[in-house]
Amino acid sequence: MRRILVFTLMMLLAMRASTSWAHGVVGDYVFLEPLITEDPTPANELDILEPSWVKSSDANDYSIGFSGEKVLWIDDNDMPIVSLAGGTTWHHVSPYEGPSHEGVDNPEVALKYAFFYSLQHEFLLSTALIADIPVGNKDIRDQSHTSLGPEFLWEKGMGDLPNSPALKYLRPLGFQGDLGYLPALGGQTSHDLFADAVVEYSFPYLSNNVQDIGLKWPFRNMFVFTEFNYDQLLKGPSGQTFPTIMATPGISYVSYHYELSVGTQFALNNAAVPANHATIIGLLDIFYDSFFPKWGNWTINRGPGE
Repeated sequence: MRRILVFTLMMLLAMRASTSWAHGVVGDYVFLEPLITEDPTPANELDILEPSWVKSSDANDYSIGFSGEKVLWIDDNDMPIVSLAGGTTWHHVSPYEGPSHEGVDNPEVALKYAFFYSLQHEFLLSTALIADIPVGNKDIRDQSHTSLGPEFLWEKGMGDLPNSPALKYLRPLGFQGDLGYLPALGGQTSHDLFADAVVEYSFPYLSNNVQDIGLKWPFRNMFVFTEFNYDQLLKGPSGQTFPTIMATPGISYVSYHYELSVGTQFALNNAAVPANHATIIGLLDIFYDSFFPKWGNWTINRGPGE
């Protein structure tokens, strides 16, 4: 409970009014950084705090994740096209029986490429090459072999719907998703198939692009969302290859400089129940190019930003 109160207090203290944007912009739609789903848009960002608490059937898992992403190439429309990202997570696992253990999980590195977008239709497609490097703590990491595989990502805003009385309030809807396969390059475990989808509703888009209904700060900068998360080992030990399907609802506050999000998870199938009796997930995502526009916006093809 103390961790929940501290995170909530931090979230309230960090908020301040802002109507500008620095992340995930495709046309007029600003997409949020999801809690679980991979963000399809290449971006300059630093997830400096990703706290979570997961209560399973046999342990409590307290973790803090951290990751960063750097845009390497932008096109003539100032759209980010290529980025490099990496991150890992520290865990403290407290079993109901036996000693606790803690350590850092395997780091993950991803090279992302946005190969198609339409600003008019608020639509973007990207792909990524993901590598999981087995250098984490042996008591924490999922597997001890390098994994390497592809990921397909997409996002679509609904702003191109007619601005009619019947449909205009659907225009702030946005959708994001990913589909990936991460096979181990050695051994027989951790051939992982995963897919995620996000449904989000943008109150900033509602106020700025549809109709100003009088929302005040901080609600004017907020999103509500639900993620649907699927994960399955295609090869692995007996009894561990069933798919887990989860729902991850939450809320986000997005400003020009940062995003603050908090959510929970619910099991949607029997295989997911033992690993998730209760969950709280948080995110503090810093858009560092808004603080350091010159070097934060550096790219290979243009050099330092202005």
